[in-house]
Parts: sequence; structure tokens; C-alpha cells
Amino acid sequence: MENEKLEKLRYPVGRFSAPLEYSQEDMDIWIREINDLPSQCRYELQDFTEEMLGDSYRPDGWTARQVIHHIVDSHVNAYIRFKLALTEDTPTIRPYLEDRWAELNDSKNTPPEISLSLLEALHRRWVLVIKNMNDDE
Repeated sequence: MENEKLEKLRYPVGRFSAPLEYSQEDMDIWIREINDLPSQCRYELQDFTEEMLGDSYRPDGWTARQVIHHIVDSHVNAYIRFKLALTEDTPTIRPYLEDRWAELNDSKNTPPEISLSLLEALHRRWVLVIKNMNDDE
């Protein structure tokens, strides 16, 4: 598969580029996206069969099951990093080995419902933290 096609499969919405400036309207959109993601994930997965959960969307990629568990792993880490940034003067942001986490038994075999429930609770907490931040934070 040529590199350009693989790149589009790997990053279907493109690579992240952080804005240099943002507005309150941008913040409102991002908060809404954080709030809505769990229900969007549930909606997308509602008709998935066990076989579909075991399918990969690109060559040598993670299965759908691994992707949903990865979203939760990633967002748990993001939430912790977010709170560290709010509570420490010079927080240490520790990376994690996403590819290795995706190969663990819980990512490969756990029903997605467990991660979807965690994602819902986590995002409710995250939105509450963000909405209660002051301008300095």
C-alpha cells in the first residue's frame, strides 16, 4: 500500500495541529466534543458484531475493539495530565507506550461496554473540571 493511502488510513481526519490562539467559541466547541464523544462511540458501535470488533480498519492496524479501549486509555491519561497541569507548577507529563497497552489482554479481549462506561464517567468528570476553570487556569 502506498504511503499516502496508509497515511490517510492512519490519520483519517489529519494530523493534529494545535492552534496558536483560540476563542471562547472554540472552547465551547471542544467542551461539547468532549461531552458528546462517549455517546458518539456508543452510536458507532451499536451494530458491531463480535467479528467486526475483531476487524482492523487498516493493514497491520489495531482491531475495532483495541481502538475503543485505546480511546479510553488515551483519555484517562489526558485527564490525569490535565489535572496535573491545573494543580502543579511544573507538572511532569509522563508518556505511555500506546502500542504496548493495545496488545495487553484487556485491550484485545474485554467487551467494549466496559470501556464505554468508563469513557462516559470520565468525560462527565472532565467536562465538570473544564467548565469550572477560571481564566487563569
